[in-house]
Amino acid sequence: MATVASTARPGRPGAAWAPQAAIARRVLRDGRVRTLAFAYLFAAVAYIQPVSYRHTYPTTADRLAFAHAFGANKAVVLFYGKAYDLLSVGGYSAWRVGGLLSVFSAVFGLLAAVRAMRADEDAGRTELVLAGILGRRAVFVVSLAAIGTAAALLWVALLAGSVAAGLSLGGSAYLALAVVSMVPVFVGVGAVTSQLAPTRRMALELGGAVIALSFLLRVIADTSNGAGWLRWVTPLGWAEELRPFTGARPAFLALAAAASLVLLVAAGRVAMTRDIGAGVLAAKDTAPPRLALLSSPTRQALRSERTSLLVWLASIGLFAVVVGVISNSISSAGISRQLDQELAKLGAGSVLTPRGYLSFSFLFFVVATSLFCCSQVAAAWHEEADERLETLLALPVSRRGWLTGRLVLAVIAATVISLVAGLLAWAGAVSQGIDISPLTMIGAGANCMPVSLLFLGIAALAYGAIPRASAGIAYGFVAVAFLWQLFGALLGAPRWLVDVTPFAHLGLVPAQAFDPVGAAAMVAIGLLACAGSLWLFSRRDLIGA
Repeated sequence: MATVASTARPGRPGAAWAPQAAIARRVLRDGRVRTLAFAYLFAAVAYIQPVSYRHTYPTTADRLAFAHAFGANKAVVLFYGKAYDLLSVGGYSAWRVGGLLSVFSAVFGLLAAVRAMRADEDAGRTELVLAGILGRRAVFVVSLAAIGTAAALLWVALLAGSVAAGLSLGGSAYLALAVVSMVPVFVGVGAVTSQLAPTRRMALELGGAVIALSFLLRVIADTSNGAGWLRWVTPLGWAEELRPFTGARPAFLALAAAASLVLLVAAGRVAMTRDIGAGVLAAKDTAPPRLALLSSPTRQALRSERTSLLVWLASIGLFAVVVGVISNSISSAGISRQLDQELAKLGAGSVLTPRGYLSFSFLFFVVATSLFCCSQVAAAWHEEADERLETLLALPVSRRGWLTGRLVLAVIAATVISLVAGLLAWAGAVSQGIDISPLTMIGAGANCMPVSLLFLGIAALAYGAIPRASAGIAYGFVAVAFLWQLFGALLGAPRWLVDVTPFAHLGLVPAQAFDPVGAAAMVAIGLLACAGSLWLFSRRDLIGA
């Protein structure tokens, strides 16, 4: 705060705004890695989708076959939403880019809001700021302004990617606006959960549940007859109804703007009245003690992470059931052999059968379990950054023992999540009359683990070496590897370059045979990386936030 106060000298031009500018710069600087990563993702997806569409479907006949096969196919609509025009590059881009990146915009808004409004408070920095010349209202508004600047960068990145891919400037600008319109809505969600929850972790979990509910409502609206009205009650449905390149309906921007305003005003009113460091849902200090799972550091980690584990398990399990239920709809698509061969490049073989579609879908479950493993390493870093680890290590607890316990917990939890996903996908498929063995689908779930263990090792190694950047490195590796797996082959990249991603060395069960060599190599690399992380962690200083 000394730096902030020293800049506000009487008579100096702009002195009245110097404290606000300092806070805004701090918010932007704290989120720079996240903002740049999302901007790269937005630009890459916005560029790759139109280019790959032109390359894969160059003729009108090809595009008609694609539209006939996937335009109303529930198995595809699940991921990207309802398509309004699959015969033009713009309509296809609006479907694929808008359907995917609107969800990422929601995630970005939630992460940015919770980081600015709850993480700093948990670390005690908000108290220092409020001890200066700025009040709560000013800090709240300046934080929103900084997040708005970051959202504008995402809009520019998406616009640049679309224009570089050959889409029109006006249509690209509107598509970028439709996608980024989700940011202020879920900034509002994150602002509200930051006031309700007593911790950053709980605020993220509550906000994540809202995103999951919004996505589920969009899925129901897009895949169920007579349920289209649900798009009016879910923000992701509003983004879909904006319809870039396919008959713009900008009136739906009013819904996003109104929801954002209501949420932010509500969050601001609560922020002005509650105690710093507490949440509306804070537990009572007089609650009876709960001593379960406090007999060891690993069990204590399970206790602190159990809510998060249940959220991951429930979310992935629900998605697995939906994938299993709709997997039968792909069998009647009747698409051309050429299109089937293009999709087979993604590594799941033919996706025209329920087995093929289930195999392709499990590529997303591999990504989900990999992200879960990264989140567990991020949780370990937050325990260190919040200085709880210093107290724990003052007891007869070794550094290596503590980190080993966290890594083992991540492996066990990821294994449970993967196996449950396989079992629930089987249950959904069997409910539609698909003849597939439960052991086969449990095997598909277990097949998620080699890649997940590899990314766990990468995340742990980054934590041991550069803990502050470990979360960004881990999540970035997963995102880049997955995007390259999806688009590298479709863009005609050389085979050796496509094989750089670990996803290319994964036999997607049940359509493909399990690849023991690739799996063993990834597990070995992951274990070596974990061992390296233990060595590095035991030799570096603890670092606070």
